[in-house]
Amino acid sequence: MQHFVDFMNGIIWSPALIYLCLGAGLFYSILTRFVQVRQFNEMCRLLFSGKSSDKGISSFQALAVSLSGRVGTGNIAGVAAAIGFGGPGAVFWMWVVAFLGAATAYTESTLAQIYKEEDEGQYRGGPAYYIEKAMGQKWYAWIFAISTIVACGLLLPGVQSNSIGNAVEAAFGSGQTIDTAMGSLSFAKVITGTVVVLVLGFIIFGGVKRIAKFTEIVVPFMALAYIIIACVIILLNIDMLPDIFSMIISDAFTPMAGFGAAIGWGVKRGVYSNEAGQGSGPHAAAAAAVQHPAQQGLVQAFSIYIDTLFVCSATAFMILITGAYNVHGGEGTFIVQNLSTSIAANGPVFTQMAIENSLPGVGKPFVAIALFFFSFTTILAYYYIAETNVAYIRRTLKIPGLIFALKVTIMISTFYGAVKTANLAWGMGDVGVGLMAWLNIIGILIIFFMAKPALKALKDYEAQQKAGVTEYTFDPEKLGIENADYWSNKKPKTKASAPEAPTDVKDGETRTA
Repeated sequence: MQHFVDFMNGIIWSPALIYLCLGAGLFYSILTRFVQVRQFNEMCRLLFSGKSSDKGISSFQALAVSLSGRVGTGNIAGVAAAIGFGGPGAVFWMWVVAFLGAATAYTESTLAQIYKEEDEGQYRGGPAYYIEKAMGQKWYAWIFAISTIVACGLLLPGVQSNSIGNAVEAAFGSGQTIDTAMGSLSFAKVITGTVVVLVLGFIIFGGVKRIAKFTEIVVPFMALAYIIIACVIILLNIDMLPDIFSMIISDAFTPMAGFGAAIGWGVKRGVYSNEAGQGSGPHAAAAAAVQHPAQQGLVQAFSIYIDTLFVCSATAFMILITGAYNVHGGEGTFIVQNLSTSIAANGPVFTQMAIENSLPGVGKPFVAIALFFFSFTTILAYYYIAETNVAYIRRTLKIPGLIFALKVTIMISTFYGAVKTANLAWGMGDVGVGLMAWLNIIGILIIFFMAKPALKALKDYEAQQKAGVTEYTFDPEKLGIENADYWSNKKPKTKASAPEAPTDVKDGETRTA
């Protein structure tokens, strides 16, 4: 299985995907005139301006749900892997893909809002919906939907639960070994996997509202606590910070692990962490109740900053300041070896040891707790994304029990990941991320050249901003955007001023006076 997964990753994560992610981000940054910079103040304002409704969640709840997908094990274990295999310079390329990816996140999330639908009393949307409606290619939308169900329902949850299991084992010990059909498993991982699955089942059987309420409380609290711990460690070693910056920048262009390794691991773990272009964020963006599609696009662009520039940077600084890392060379060699060779880079141990070195007795249990909440909320986000794509398929195939089958599958995948090896879990996760990124980025680029809906929405929003409106409106027909049925139906209908109002006919059209 490991050899097969590695073979698939070699194909999916070829240099072509690395440059596609960077190129798409640069392309949309230029087209939007770097919206991620120009509209930064508006992003902050919009975070708390929206309200939830009976059919949708608020902008902040949508941000929390999407952040729960972005802020996860990639921010702790993923950063460690980027440094461990790509060297410190990989951190710079994570920053680059985050900055450029914010424009990609705006685009895909705005598309999700434009082409969203109402389904059984709640808003649904995402790449499958906008690929079908904007591209007119239902077969391509189905490929994305099926790939996303497999990725988010089967492959990716195991990565998150694996990091939880490894962190708990590192913090509290493995305990006794249990012989099972899956091989010899540590008692700590079995108990951890069982607890995670039980809590997961309780929440996902409660629907999207319960997921949103849980994540809007947990994600901001844990992200803030994590950043505070990181700031304490950085302040305790503030004299080292200039040298760390210098090492990151210099290694980005003259990398110790090779230029391809620095860029490759930086972009791979950057995309895994912030998910810009992957197509996962748009699902939560579509669920938000907003006045204008561009508003949620801006909110989602801001989430990239929170994920990579704040949380990932905090992890990287802690690891590099304390020297709690190794850099792998080829064929089992080490370019830098500060820790035991038995410590895997694909795991949370670098981060745990970094905190433990500065705050003895705190590092291992704190990271275990942080990873539990970060990774657990990410699994919830994966479930919601997979559920949305199952709902998309159910529009055509009325097969009963699909949602229930998805819930059982994601719970099994979560338990399996918690007790198995890190390399296999990460490898399977990379396959899922890569497939979604390929399909989604190609999709949004084709949509741009066909109709430019996200760019039209941005220009319309900024025109209303300039006019100083207080209630934003969105009229897709006026902008030449087709198949945006939700917004077309929402648009106020023109009414006659009085029953006897005269009408005139011109060019075959009846107009109300």
